[in-house]
Amino acid sequence: MIKVDKGILLIAEPFMKDANFQRAVVLLCEHQETGSFGITINRPTDKPVAEYIEGIGNYTLPLYDGGPVGKDHIHFLHKLPSHIPNGNWVGEETYWGGDLEAAKYVINSGLGNDSNIRFYLGYSGWGEQQLDEEMDEKSWLTVPATGRLVFYQNKTEIWKEAVRSLGDAYTPILNYPLDPSFN
Repeated sequence: MIKVDKGILLIAEPFMKDANFQRAVVLLCEHQETGSFGITINRPTDKPVAEYIEGIGNYTLPLYDGGPVGKDHIHFLHKLPSHIPNGNWVGEETYWGGDLEAAKYVINSGLGNDSNIRFYLGYSGWGEQQLDEEMDEKSWLTVPATGRLVFYQNKTEIWKEAVRSLGDAYTPILNYPLDPSFN
């Protein structure tokens, strides 16, 4: 298990009871004593980003559900720091936020697509020591964030792919039911 810090993926343990986080993968963008902030990366919605952000033309790719908090805010992750300035590094080949006008330009020019920029409504947040307590309870597995996992093309399989990245010892949990009483 790696240290909890910015730039890791939190992988929900297979029997997570909180519906907001069942089989979720959360990119941790900030982790401080006062609290933590992350974006759930594996929950595409059926709504296109263009419905939420003015000026991005026909960008029909899905808006993702970034988490249960702040549903009035949109965040974005990208792999384009040379085209979108002021982003915050949050993992290998992965940046959070940056200049939104530059992001719109990237999309409208055809450089931005689902393999290098994604938009999220809301976020996942934890109060002081809350995430540390969840880690002590073994609610989350951790792995370093990589562009390959964050922008994995089969969005509904990100949880399984993140678990696979932990190694063969974790393979058995890939097929666990959501509720062990169903077994």
